[in-house]
Amino acid sequence: MADRPHPHGWLILDKPPGLGSTKAVGAVKRNLREAGYGKVKVGHGGTLDPLAEGVLPIAVGEATKLAGRLLDASKIYEFTIRFGVETDTLDAEGAVVRTSDRYPPMEAVAAVLELFRGPIEQVPPAYSALKVDGKRAYDRARAGEDVELKTRSVTIHSLDLVSGFQGQEYPSQLAVGFAQPDPYNPAAPLVSAETVTLLAGVSKGTYIRSLARDIAHALGTCGHVTYLRRVKAGPFLAEQAISLDKLNEIGKGAPLQDHLLPLEAGLDDIPALALDPTGAQAVRQGRILSGLPQSDGLHLAKLGDVPVALMEIAGGTAKVVRGFNLN
Repeated sequence: MADRPHPHGWLILDKPPGLGSTKAVGAVKRNLREAGYGKVKVGHGGTLDPLAEGVLPIAVGEATKLAGRLLDASKIYEFTIRFGVETDTLDAEGAVVRTSDRYPPMEAVAAVLELFRGPIEQVPPAYSALKVDGKRAYDRARAGEDVELKTRSVTIHSLDLVSGFQGQEYPSQLAVGFAQPDPYNPAAPLVSAETVTLLAGVSKGTYIRSLARDIAHALGTCGHVTYLRRVKAGPFLAEQAISLDKLNEIGKGAPLQDHLLPLEAGLDDIPALALDPTGAQAVRQGRILSGLPQSDGLHLAKLGDVPVALMEIAGGTAKVVRGFNLN
């Protein structure tokens, strides 16, 4: 039996903890193959740590040409910090390298977040996929090497407190400069937090594990991430994501179109450029279009509903940035 026509678009996977991004791509390939689509190009739009969960955009077919754009996109994460323990991996899987009996008051946690909003400098975790002299940092760290990574500039667009677990009560010097006593009961002790859950909107290149470490250090203690969920990646939301079980149903015959988002869903902030058949043919041949009234910037050139190319317009002239082989 002949293969079905190759699909093109996005499958948004709600990645479970324990599954690596590369294995998630493999799972999509396998299910598409089992569903009769043959060998289809598949890629992901931004690595998600195996321990993390949440939104993992999977590009299918011609959408793989746009996967790189998602690497540069902003993302939103929900994460929990456990104070008092720091690990070498900065998450729950690592070995303990530092402990503290200091738990910051909730008032201090809420106040210190302002220090981390906007442009900041951070050092990535030693256990990361960044390369040091041609070798992955996590491979060097696992081999017992001392890994020193360079500070990088990132931007924290938003950082807010979601919830906190209130533990022991004690008057704390950590509150000095961060929190004020209750004006109706100044003698009341501040309530410390053993864990807090935060919501962060971040730029490309931001490591949430490093952010958690630095927040804990700013509060005079240490900490590590115990829970990490990506709730938004570029234009894609958690509400659009499907479970691994739903993905596996596609391989067993469930309709792919029920879950496959169109290629242009990854370009929701890009204006459209309508083409006629002559213009579409010229663009497919890689030719330049001129005399256009559209404003400068990226545009999605379309013939009717069919994406033809991503084009850059400057001074009324449009050049092909990325062409799509779609009928």
